[in-house]
Amino acid sequence: MKLATYKDGSRDGQLVVVSRDLSTAHYATGIATRLQQVLDDWDFLAPQLQDLYDTLNHGKARHAFPFDPALCMAPLPRAYQWADGSAYINHVELVRAARKAEVPASFYTDPLMYQGGSDDFIGPKDDVVCASEAYGIDFEAEVAVITGDVPMRATPEQALGRIRLVMLANDVSLRNLIPDELGKGFGFVQSKPATAFSPVAVTLDELGDVWDKGRLHLTVQSTWNGRKVGMCDAGPDMTFHFGQLIAHVCKTRNVRAGSIIGSGTVSNQGVEVKGKKDWPKGYSCIAEKRAIETILDGKPSTDFMKFGDTIRIEVKGKDGQTVFGAIDQKIVELEA
Repeated sequence: MKLATYKDGSRDGQLVVVSRDLSTAHYATGIATRLQQVLDDWDFLAPQLQDLYDTLNHGKARHAFPFDPALCMAPLPRAYQWADGSAYINHVELVRAARKAEVPASFYTDPLMYQGGSDDFIGPKDDVVCASEAYGIDFEAEVAVITGDVPMRATPEQALGRIRLVMLANDVSLRNLIPDELGKGFGFVQSKPATAFSPVAVTLDELGDVWDKGRLHLTVQSTWNGRKVGMCDAGPDMTFHFGQLIAHVCKTRNVRAGSIIGSGTVSNQGVEVKGKKDWPKGYSCIAEKRAIETILDGKPSTDFMKFGDTIRIEVKGKDGQTVFGAIDQKIVELEA
């Protein structure tokens, strides 16, 4: 099934069930008003939502209405936890190669991860508000999952069984603030503004065989200012699958229902073309593009985002239809 959260003036919005083709929706009020309620009591409430979903897809839901992504908050507008990994080691290799730094051997066996702010996510059509272009505004196209309860020391295989929903993320980064923050030896805070998520979150059964062993085997499309810059395959180059990422988080503590785990920037390896390296599938963040330019030309030539820029992130299924709906945002300046 596909679930979304509509804006209603409150912090947590109203849960809606959305049809498979994202054409219609129906309030889930008679079952649950918020997605977190469902995650807390999944075994009891999810089957009821599934019944409503089936009715909606058959055109028999009496109070269905046209679905409008512009009215969506993030599917889970605020979460108990947002932990974002860097599951595509190719991305790490490129960024480090650009500054002539080696990738530590441990990075290939133990995933990188940071814990981000989860109190104020933004919707798929909401503006990305920033105080200054000098911060180095960058998009990051990612896949993310929402979990149920996962006990401490769960294995990666056990963790896979606790994934409830899959969605897309734009994990915005302020690249020029990152070096000073990381230089303190603690991690990101100011460098990571509010994250946006796709209009709908989708259960694993909806994905079918494109969800395999904790990886989404579809193409993440990134369109910057109307120009498609990334057509990156989310599956094959994902070094750590979502079960491994979740198991990393719960090594020393429980992970509770409503936790969101991100994949990090979706990234694909380059290929040799006439003796020269090329990245035909493009990029899912500008930092990676700049790293490639530095490797090839000695310096970056692509600027970060400016006020008025737009970014669209979307995944289409084998049938060509959008799976999660699109994240479609504009970069705007913070008003004085």
